[in-house]
Amino acid sequence: MNRIDRKFQELQARKKPAFIPFITAGDPDLQTTKDLILEFEKRGADIIELGIPFSDPIADGPVIQASYYRALMRGTKVAHVLDMVSEVRRRSEIPIVSMVSYSTVFKKGYQVFIENALVAGLDGLTIPDLPVEENHDLFEMAKKNDFKIVCFIAPTTTDHRMAIIAENAQGFLYYISVVGITGVRDALPEDIVQNIRKLKQMTKIPVAVGFGVSTSDHAKMIGTVADGVIVGSAIMREIEKHAKDPAEKLIRYVGEFVGQMISGAKG
Repeated sequence: MNRIDRKFQELQARKKPAFIPFITAGDPDLQTTKDLILEFEKRGADIIELGIPFSDPIADGPVIQASYYRALMRGTKVAHVLDMVSEVRRRSEIPIVSMVSYSTVFKKGYQVFIENALVAGLDGLTIPDLPVEENHDLFEMAKKNDFKIVCFIAPTTTDHRMAIIAENAQGFLYYISVVGITGVRDALPEDIVQNIRKLKQMTKIPVAVGFGVSTSDHAKMIGTVADGVIVGSAIMREIEKHAKDPAEKLIRYVGEFVGQMISGAKG
């Protein structure tokens, strides 16, 4: 069984949401990324979303774009990221899903990319720029290898298309809480709870919510209705804030922030 499925089953039995922190691989460096993954797991994180740096991200706001730029300027490559995941696997079985641009997958060839990801120990991919109607072959290969391709649903997605996406979903559905890009926000949309409940009525696949989840209060609200809480920009902002600190200090401060978010999400 895929680690993502196992984790959601475990959490649903305990009636707790998954906490899913997003971090950019290679910002400030890959050793720190590895240490942060292990620190987040110690703090109670359930699944890691690992961003593979890309020069033209489609859905990311300025905080994550800046982290991608810093990682790319340090020379971070896909192969380096997969090597780092392999190192994590020597010490941890936490599920890891990578956010990646389809052009990165296409350049390597989806068969080779998924094979390399499986060998490294990744459990799935989120591909924001790959429409569900155009990924049949990739989906089929993923299914044969128990590798998850996580699909996105936005507030603007029509009911008809939502049903199509839910039918093809693997691992979990990623519900985008806002119309727009990732980023730290003071408030979430007023209709978010209603939208999550509507989506959950359409599928048995777990629903995790991201984009704009920035405070422990946000995480608490989302955690009461969704199966997972995803936090990215708020964490990357903390990493950027402590980028000039010694690595152990950065890991401690960012770990404490994530711990607070986890406490909010899980009540």
